[in-house]
Order: sequence, then structure tokens, then C-alpha cells
Amino acid sequence: MASKIIEINPITRVEGHGKVTIQLDDAGNAVSARFHDTQGRGFEKFCEGQVFWEMPNLTPRICGICPVSHQLASAKACDMILGVELTRPAKLLRELLHMSQYIQSHALHFFHLASPDFLLGFDSDPATRNVIGLIGADPALATEAVKLRSLGQTMIKKLGGKKVHGNAALPGGMTTALLAEDRDHFLKQMDWAMADAQLAVKILLDYVSKNAAMVDSFAKFPSAYMGMVDKDNNLALYDGNLRLIDSKGVVLEDQFNPANYLDIIAEYVEDWSYMKFPFYKKLGYPGGIYRAGPLGRLNVCNGITTPLANAELKKFKSLSKFGFVEGSMYYHYARLIELIYAIEKARELLEDKDITSTDLQINSKKYNEQGVGVVEAPRGTLIHHYWVDDTGRITGVNLIVATGHNNAAMNRSVYEVAKDYIKKGNITEGILNRVEAAIRCYDPCLSCSTHALGQMPLLIELRAPDGDIIKQIYS
Repeated sequence: MASKIIEINPITRVEGHGKVTIQLDDAGNAVSARFHDTQGRGFEKFCEGQVFWEMPNLTPRICGICPVSHQLASAKACDMILGVELTRPAKLLRELLHMSQYIQSHALHFFHLASPDFLLGFDSDPATRNVIGLIGADPALATEAVKLRSLGQTMIKKLGGKKVHGNAALPGGMTTALLAEDRDHFLKQMDWAMADAQLAVKILLDYVSKNAAMVDSFAKFPSAYMGMVDKDNNLALYDGNLRLIDSKGVVLEDQFNPANYLDIIAEYVEDWSYMKFPFYKKLGYPGGIYRAGPLGRLNVCNGITTPLANAELKKFKSLSKFGFVEGSMYYHYARLIELIYAIEKARELLEDKDITSTDLQINSKKYNEQGVGVVEAPRGTLIHHYWVDDTGRITGVNLIVATGHNNAAMNRSVYEVAKDYIKKGNITEGILNRVEAAIRCYDPCLSCSTHALGQMPLLIELRAPDGDIIKQIYS
């Protein structure tokens, strides 16, 4: 048997466009696999020359799924340029907006993108292995899933004017106060929202208990982990410092100021993907690859400040005697624990007496030459770094997007699954779906993540009618 390349194009049930290539040896076994981000975009470059106060409205256009995350990271970078400290009500509203984003995003991923594999089966008919199939199989569950995501979207609209690409956050604060009647309305939604989140946890853990060996071994490999924590090393999603542990749980960086990220993070570029490969400088590339997002955050934190999420975190930590979990499938469990936290935290914020205050903005006429804004987006640590001149115009932009942190890990994951399942040329649609599922564990947002360094080569292939390559031209 001649060696050959298997291509999965496009990857389904993810945000954006990508493909996977798998190389088989002469025996039909997988010997390598790559995850390719196939989109080329240039936000870092075409933001140059803009005035910095436009960035919180410009950068959310990077993505229609997580625009809130980009707006908040951007606004925080602009706050640093202004050198201002926000009012307490503005901070509360920003964090409530952030929790709203978590509710809609985590609900979207679990119920609409990931759960068809759990509820319908990896080997089920691909024509119905999707949200439409879920509606047919369990209309009541599908309805609750839509309601939960809609709650997050509705909260975003009330806080920012629109469900997508709103204008809530601006340099130095927030644009609009939360009305008391809207606060009261949202508080009434928290009980059923929590019930839906806990139902999702039950669905997932039921699946885990019935498929424990597979779940534990699925795309499992040692790596470092990174996430944001508060001063007590509890989970932090809007404000905090970075924590990084190695593959044995040893703390590499503790309470590291994310504004100094360039001291610890560098980025590698491969010529076969538009997405960069971040790594921990002290360990080099590829030894310094790490995982971010829900699995990374729960592996590096010591606790969660809300009771229900913290109780689930203890169960999560108990899955491994080492206190951190390696299997990529557990991203889904970590994501649902964060969903519980987001709902608990949203309730806490809504009950705060300052949440309806109109004291929302502060300004400055002095510009610092650069600003760094960092939040934990649903998919991982999101970094916006802007340099400006004395007129406030952008002279340089660096974005390390949440999905990018996991690029190397996603490549490792597709290889581990391909290696474990593709044997002696046996390739079924269900096996290829499992390879895709390895990527879905990370809930990548590929539209966000394509910010290439340098020039990507263009490859033109001239092929004969039988498919043989006659000539290749690079430009």
C-alpha cells in the first residue's frame, strides 16, 4: 500500500474555517497529522493609523462569536494608554458583560457544537449529527439550550446596545447604565439558567461514567497550562495575574503581571498555517507549548469564589491524583464548570448596589505610549497590545488571541487521536469525526486567530486530469 494523505476539509462544528491533514504510512497507520488554519486576515496591520479610542469598536469585528471579549481586552488596553482607573460601577458592568459572554458562548459550544457527539454518538449519521438532529431527538433539551444562550445574548444587548458588535465599553469606562427594571428581570432568570447549566453537567458526566476509559485517554498528553488567577490563585476571568504550571504541576510563573507577557511568551510561525504558535520562552519551542482556556484555567487555579462552581472544581480536581487533568475531552467539563461560575457571578454582580449607578466614565488628556489589555476569553487568554504616538494614533498592534495559545496543542491532539484510531488503513467517517472532535474540545474560534507574522507563501499547483502534480509555483 502506498503512503497517502487524508484530508478533512472543512472541519465542522467550529467557528471559522480550517482543515486537517493526516499522513499514513505504507501499512495504513497514521504517522503525522496537522491542523491547518486556512484563513488569512490582517487586523494587526490595518489597525495601524487608527486613533486608539476607536479600537474597542473596531477590534470586535474580528469575530461575531466573541466580540465582547475583544472589546473588553481592547478597552482595558486603552484604559492603560489613558492611565486611568475605572469607577467601581464601570468595572462591575464590564464584568457583568463578560459573564454574559461566557453564558452565551459556553452554552453555544456545549449544546450546539459538542453535545451531538455525546447525545447522538460519534458514529451516528453525519446528516443528523448536529443541532437539528438534537432537536429531533430531544426537543425539550434543545429548547432549554437555545434559551440559555439567548439569555446571555439578551444581557449583552441590554448592556451594549446590540447582541453582536455592541458599543458598551469605551476607553475609561462604559457607555450606558443598567436600568433597575432590567436588573430585576435578569435576576429572575438566574435560577432556571443554573438548572440548565447543572443539567448540562449531568449529561456530560453521565457520558463520562459510561465511557470512562475513552474519555480519559482521548487526546491525552502532557503539557504546560496557563490561565488568569486572582491574588489568592482563584479563577479570574476579567482581572488578575497569569499563572503557568508545567506538565508535572510545578509552578513556572506565579502571579505574573499579564502586561509583561512579552517577557514570558514568544510566537513561532509555521509555513503551513496562518495561525501562530505561542510558547513559554524559558522552555523554548516546542518544549514550551501550553494549553489555555477552560482546562488550562481550572488546572492552574486553586479554587473558585462561588460555591456551586467551587464544588464542581473539587470533583474535577479529584479526577487525577496530581491535581491537574490531561485528557482533552475534559475541556467540556471544565467549560461547564465555568458556565456555572458565570451564572453565579452574574447573580452576584446584579445584586450589587452599584450595578445601576451612572458613574461610569473617567477621562484623561495624557497618553501613555502603549497599553496592554488582557482578559480570559471563553477560549483562553486574550491579549491586546497597542503602541500609540503623541496624537493617539496607533503605530503598532500585537494580538495573541485565545485560540492561538492552543494551536500547538490542537495539532498534538489531532495526531494523538489519528494515531489511536486509524489502523491498517481502516478509515471510517466516525473515526474522522473523532479527529474533528479533538479540535472541538478546544472550541477554537479560527476567525479570531489568524494573525500571521511575515508573508504567507502562496502555493499554486498545476495538476493533470488524474490528479498528479505537474508543477508547483510559490509566490
